[in-house]
Amino acid sequence: MALIAPSLLSADFLHLEKDCRMLNESRADWFHLDVMDGHFVPNISFGPMIVDFIRKATPKYCDVHLMIEKPEKYLDVFRKSGADNISVHIEACPDLHGTLRRIRDLGSHAGIAINPGTPVQDLAPYLQEADLICMMSVHPGFGGQAFIETTYEKIRTLKNMIQAVGANIKIEVDGGVGLQNAASIIEAGADVLVAGNSVFRATDPKAAIAALKEI
Repeated sequence: MALIAPSLLSADFLHLEKDCRMLNESRADWFHLDVMDGHFVPNISFGPMIVDFIRKATPKYCDVHLMIEKPEKYLDVFRKSGADNISVHIEACPDLHGTLRRIRDLGSHAGIAINPGTPVQDLAPYLQEADLICMMSVHPGFGGQAFIETTYEKIRTLKNMIQAVGANIKIEVDGGVGLQNAASIIEAGADVLVAGNSVFRATDPKAAIAALKEI
């Protein structure tokens, strides 16, 4: 059964506490928190202060996805804000080995995020140092995009790569995930589903999460 990680980027920020309470009462496993800087991606979302507020509002696992340039400069502050996992983009880290080691030294799980246009084979040198691979199935920066169909093959390839080296890594899929494709994503090898609009725009978000959880 896949883990469900609703993306707070799609929440109602005017009533963020209400949405956090809803997720706490739901079958959601993780909170997924997208940090955007307006440079690595064209959008700006929120920073460590919001992560800190959300951390205080939930006992659930906080999965922080840094879509920012020079993420190594901000690892300490996001860990202090309560990140259980910190994912950094392979495209943004000139010293990814060092960045992953620093994340783990801080006591957090270490994730690598990868954009749709980056070959999945680029992850090979880092598989022994990661706890999670966040595979973007849309172009990062904005919610509500359609799932990129070539992601299925990338998931299968990555799953084989992980098994070949005997690593213990979760595959997370982020972007365009909903009831229409969740079963196929899980069948391809995903362990964690990030769901934004398909949860927060649903008539009954808790029911939408439960339906995803049952797949």
